[in-house]
Amino acid sequence: MDKLMDNPWFIKILALLMAVLLYSAVPNSGGKTTEINVPGENTTETLADIPVKAYYDTENLVVSGIPDTVEVTIEGPMPHVQSAKALKNFEIFVDLTNAKIGNQKVKFEVSGLSEKLKATIEPNSLMVAIQEKVTTEFTVEAEFNSDLIKDGYSAGQPAVKPKKVKITGAKDVIDRITYVKATLEGRDLFDTTVTKEAQVQVLDKDLNKLNVVVEPATVEVTIPIKSNDKTVPINIIEKGTPPDGVTIESIDLNVKEAVVSGADDVLKDTDHVRVEVDVSKINENTTITLPVIISNGITKVTPETVEVTVVVKKEQETTVSDIPINIRGLSEQYEAVINDPSNQLVNLLVFGTGPVPTGLGPNNFNIFVDLTGFTEGNHNVPIQVDGPPGVNWKPDKTSAIITITRENA
Repeated sequence: MDKLMDNPWFIKILALLMAVLLYSAVPNSGGKTTEINVPGENTTETLADIPVKAYYDTENLVVSGIPDTVEVTIEGPMPHVQSAKALKNFEIFVDLTNAKIGNQKVKFEVSGLSEKLKATIEPNSLMVAIQEKVTTEFTVEAEFNSDLIKDGYSAGQPAVKPKKVKITGAKDVIDRITYVKATLEGRDLFDTTVTKEAQVQVLDKDLNKLNVVVEPATVEVTIPIKSNDKTVPINIIEKGTPPDGVTIESIDLNVKEAVVSGADDVLKDTDHVRVEVDVSKINENTTITLPVIISNGITKVTPETVEVTVVVKKEQETTVSDIPINIRGLSEQYEAVINDPSNQLVNLLVFGTGPVPTGLGPNNFNIFVDLTGFTEGNHNVPIQVDGPPGVNWKPDKTSAIITITRENA
């Protein structure tokens, strides 16, 4: 066998035999086909939102009136319809390559669709407006909602970068441009200078948005924000009356001025803030912390509280007893007797805000009744007191009952 396999003639004969066997194994139809033609059914499909292309001089013309999409009904053999529906490998277009400026009627055309299919577009034609394309430069005006500014702050003049944009569109549309605005929007309140990108909007006099191309479409808007501040004095308002025996000598604040914030019109009418000190509860030197009181419309005050130092003088007191009552001004023809007080003595409560001198006695005071002009009879006469300076006094009797008679009676 090895020798036979090495013989090239043996290999050739074996290959020929195998080829004959294979040929004999293949069925022979005698040259007749088994395929039978069965005509397919026609069908119709309506395809929505098929894009429309327009062919025209886009550098120099603007065309309006062409819809972005149309609805196309295709009819033909089912396989072709299904293929067109799945692939959408056809194009709907209007040919305006030779169009002139003005209004004109054009028809929709179809390309790339199988010859075995029929396409129907309703309507199959439309009126379009062809106009000269114009590019003009406009200044952008920035605007923002004032409600975005936090209370106590105000906005300066906004800045736009770049200040001007190029707007391209149909000439009659460009002529209708009234406003070119960049509106800064947001939800957060601003209390510092803010810079954001804003979309450029092109509007007519009725604030209708115009169909134009803006270059660049967005600009950078910067709004300077500053705090509305004003420095005003802090006024001290005393409330109530000091307790008996207490005199308010001074009230001082550790801070004399405050910085207030608010709207400009409120700050204009604000010339001070105040601290209210209830002196009715103060009977000794003290330092207390009190709030700074602001008027309506002020949104912030710094500082919110201040330290108030109150210095008082308290009255010191002592009692001087058994001071005799002297009689003054009695005419020589009369004599007088003090009936009340019966002992003809008065006690004095001596007091003052400074130290009351010690050692004060009856000799330091002169208590008397002035009988000048009085005649016979019983009289109720005021008791009067002369004493040293720097002190005050209060007698335990304010009047005396005097009986006046003639000496020779």
